[in-house]
Amino acid sequence: MGRNPVGRLSELRPLRLDTVAAIGGLLIALVLFPLRFFASQVYLNTVPVVLGTACILYLVRLYYQQQATDDIRLTLPSRVTMALPTAVFLGLAALVVLAVHQGARTISFFVLASVVGALVVGQICFASDRDFNARLLLFQIVLFALVVRGTALYATPGFIGIDVWTHMGLTEQIVSEGRVGAISHDKHYASPFYHLLVTASSMLFDVSLRSALYLTLGLVMPISVLLVYAGGNLLVSQRWATLAAALYALASHVSMWGLHLIPTSMGLVFFLAMLYALLRVMRIEYTTRDFLLLLLSSIAVILTHQVSTFIMLVLLLAAFVAQLVFEIGPLGLTRLDASVFRTKKPVNLLGLVVFNVGLTIFVWSLTPYRDDSFLETVLRYFSETVKESAGFLNIASGSSGDAAGAAEAATTLLDEIIPYVNEFGFLILLGATFVGCLYIVHRRRAEQSVFTLLLATAFMLVFVMGFPMFGIHSFIPNRWFAFLYAPMAILGAIGLRTLDRGLAPALVVAVLLLFTLVYPGAMLFATESNIDNPVFEDHQEQLAYTESELAAVGSIGEMTGSPDGDELRRDQGLYTDHPYQTLFSRTGAYPSTDIATVPAGGTADHNYVVYRTTAANEAVYFNNADGQGRIEQATVDRLCRPDQATVYTNGDVTMCTPSPATE
Repeated sequence: MGRNPVGRLSELRPLRLDTVAAIGGLLIALVLFPLRFFASQVYLNTVPVVLGTACILYLVRLYYQQQATDDIRLTLPSRVTMALPTAVFLGLAALVVLAVHQGARTISFFVLASVVGALVVGQICFASDRDFNARLLLFQIVLFALVVRGTALYATPGFIGIDVWTHMGLTEQIVSEGRVGAISHDKHYASPFYHLLVTASSMLFDVSLRSALYLTLGLVMPISVLLVYAGGNLLVSQRWATLAAALYALASHVSMWGLHLIPTSMGLVFFLAMLYALLRVMRIEYTTRDFLLLLLSSIAVILTHQVSTFIMLVLLLAAFVAQLVFEIGPLGLTRLDASVFRTKKPVNLLGLVVFNVGLTIFVWSLTPYRDDSFLETVLRYFSETVKESAGFLNIASGSSGDAAGAAEAATTLLDEIIPYVNEFGFLILLGATFVGCLYIVHRRRAEQSVFTLLLATAFMLVFVMGFPMFGIHSFIPNRWFAFLYAPMAILGAIGLRTLDRGLAPALVVAVLLLFTLVYPGAMLFATESNIDNPVFEDHQEQLAYTESELAAVGSIGEMTGSPDGDELRRDQGLYTDHPYQTLFSRTGAYPSTDIATVPAGGTADHNYVVYRTTAANEAVYFNNADGQGRIEQATVDRLCRPDQATVYTNGDVTMCTPSPATE
């Protein structure tokens, strides 16, 4: 009793924080599991199961780690490993031929792409150390990403997506007037890097704006996956860093921003560069050049895209919190095992955080948005959302992650399955991420860089899954996933390496086969990967248009004179399906365009309507009698009434207006 009490918990025998975290995670999964009985949402139904499974696997790994070794790891024969790259290249060539021959990426394309993706991931997971070739595999990954996305861009007339039409319109204004001030009325006036890139590339290469976009950002997006490899290789060996790059390249939302090329895509590239620079500064004795890359990457994000900027600030916040954790040293986390991660003093990021927050506030204060500054508008919109919509389990459907509405309206087995198909790849990666997080919370493996990844992932998951659970969608959660996949891919690779080194051989093979055989197809069949030509065309809208549909927009615009809203009477608005209505408004062909109201079993009651034959057999949105949008297949007679006159048709698109006899 005469001894002095221990002053700090870190002076005691170190606790196994990873074990405590695994048991705590299992308990949290058990607590969250009953939420499925109070609300129908895909994440509520699946995340507790994924979390519980990951924690159980990690605890099993702790039990077997003394018995399992790398020597009993299953590997492919050398002849098979040497033949697989050839099979991948032949498969990629077949994908190009298939897309060109069929004129689109069809179901057969995605099936073949899933097989090719499995061959790539299989090489990474099962090649022996002697046969493993990181450079060859990285080449296959980049080429795979380029082919899968490039074929969609080549086969699709016009552009893929909705917002891209607005941004190309802004770019055309810059080109026509020869100055950035041409878009001074728009919020992108303060973040014009995307529009300046396309403008400059068009002039430099003497090509159209569409070609300039594809030759620059369209090529950079697949190549940017190498930044994930570079960042991962600062933490783990080449095999697992290569796997991180493959997991990221295959991710559905990453593919989507490689198809829908807008400032979000460009912001994602700069975000990856910043993430790499941040990890590099934390992991090595960095130079001024390294810190300058970090600073310039963060500034580039700010000058490219507002949502990307906010996500970047979340990453910086995570890095700063990690710095505080290791400077204060709670629970002795600064006791590092040098054989796992190199011991290094935490990097002081306070100045960088303050600078970026200050620059962001300054830029957003000058950014015009809805008759006010972007900063004031966003703050006002967020406060209104919290007051009016916030509430526990107040889940609203909208993004791919919010499937409550779809689940409630399900009438067939396919309706119920599709939301889970869309999220299956994400959930598989999430499970590996949980394992990676458990591994790095061990006090002798903890380090600022990996804790930054852990905290960044946790913070982002709050924005994409936590806030929507309370009815808060102000942060546009669907835009976060591609950014979230970067730290998740690295942590997931760490998690798979952990299981590979500690689980019983049979479980190791089962886990790696899951990622090899299922993950590529799950990601490729998710909605975001095939927005140009949906796999489930009856349940997912197509965000690309045919030549005749594009021609109809131009012809109707010329025929009507593209009248502004103040030039029209209230009854002269144009109505059609969604997303086709966005094409009219965003190209300026007919700015006053909205979604047609088509009552169930009834007909539309609008004077000016546009119908396209796609609406008869594919998923498009119409409003119901209550003004709620829903997928509805409709024939032409449900939009064009007998008392209306057909003033334009090209076989695929028809425009109907009031008949002169009825006016």
